[in-house]
Amino acid sequence: MEKRRNVLLIGVVYIALLVWFSITQVHAEPSSRKIVVFKPGVSETVRSEIVRTHGISVKRLHLINSDVVITGGASLKEIEKNPNVLRVDDDMVAQALGNNDARAQAKGKTPVLPPAEQLPWGIDRIDAEQAWGITALTPKIKIGVIDTGIDLSHADLKTNIKGGVNTISSRQSYADDNGHGTHVAGIIGALHNTIGVVGVDPNADLYSIKVLNRNGSGYFSDIIEGLDWAIANHLDVVNMSLGASSGNASLQDAIKRTHDAGIVIVAAAGNESGPVIYPAAYPEVIAVSATDQNNAIAYFSNFGPEVDVSAPGVNIYSTYMGGKYATLSGTSMASPHVAGTAALVLSLPISFGYDANGDGKWQPEEVLKKIQDTATDKGTPGFDNWFGAGIVNAYLAIQ
Repeated sequence: MEKRRNVLLIGVVYIALLVWFSITQVHAEPSSRKIVVFKPGVSETVRSEIVRTHGISVKRLHLINSDVVITGGASLKEIEKNPNVLRVDDDMVAQALGNNDARAQAKGKTPVLPPAEQLPWGIDRIDAEQAWGITALTPKIKIGVIDTGIDLSHADLKTNIKGGVNTISSRQSYADDNGHGTHVAGIIGALHNTIGVVGVDPNADLYSIKVLNRNGSGYFSDIIEGLDWAIANHLDVVNMSLGASSGNASLQDAIKRTHDAGIVIVAAAGNESGPVIYPAAYPEVIAVSATDQNNAIAYFSNFGPEVDVSAPGVNIYSTYMGGKYATLSGTSMASPHVAGTAALVLSLPISFGYDANGDGKWQPEEVLKKIQDTATDKGTPGFDNWFGAGIVNAYLAIQ
């Protein structure tokens, strides 16, 4: 009996040493998170074998036929030269594009009684309130807030929140743990309910697509999974107040497929006073720069030929995590003004002269054209790299 226990113990120790050795070998070389895109038709068995042999599987990205894998060194080279692999992209990191002082200014207890409703200057500037009499009884538009999540119990939002997903961890809540996403959601669709603020489209259905962590950062792969979820759940608009200085083929493919699914994609241009960032820089995305209360381009706003339209983005008062309210600045705040406007446009039948493909339905490029045609021209007459076609006007966009 004692001999059998000793043999068993030796076996356990041997297996443990093998596991330890394999782990130390994996981590002895630089490792990183990659998006491995497979060629069409590669079987599940082959995919799994490649991933298992050369790395650690993180998740499957069905939208772009890929797997997220932690790998590096010689293993990465083996994956790259495998004939079943189309390409390997870095799983890059995107950031929320808002004011980093948000948490400091929103500290304190959640108010027992919410403040009386006010019309934020940005909502007023784009004349959204003038549109509500026309769109109040129109079909509800489904808008995905691809961000840090939304405060699911916020009194100014909870009635409009219809669901969501956490792509960072499917077992975790899609509630906001940063504040940025809640602020964005309020600009899009805060309720017209006598308290706090009101959004561009207070009739919209909001979906919390949590792809950024509590620090406001997240992997491209989590964003791609969020876009896949938006397609599967038949959303109409997604807002992406996030970005990175460069993109990659995996993110671009996901954006194209989301656009081709008929979803209007709106994204922030960036806050570095430099070139438009990604995903806003992709042609399938409505890129939004930020303006101030004087209708001038915000000092921080990015600019370039990719900018499609501009919107208020300085000192924007909106909902915040914990049932609170906060004033933030950024192209993160400008983008949801346009996403909300797109929702108002989509809630009505397609306008005469805009049905380019004759299908009787709004397509993303048709929505963009309507928003641009009705924008208030600023800066250099006509299109320019700062305002795009001008400052969005929600009321004129639904005429």
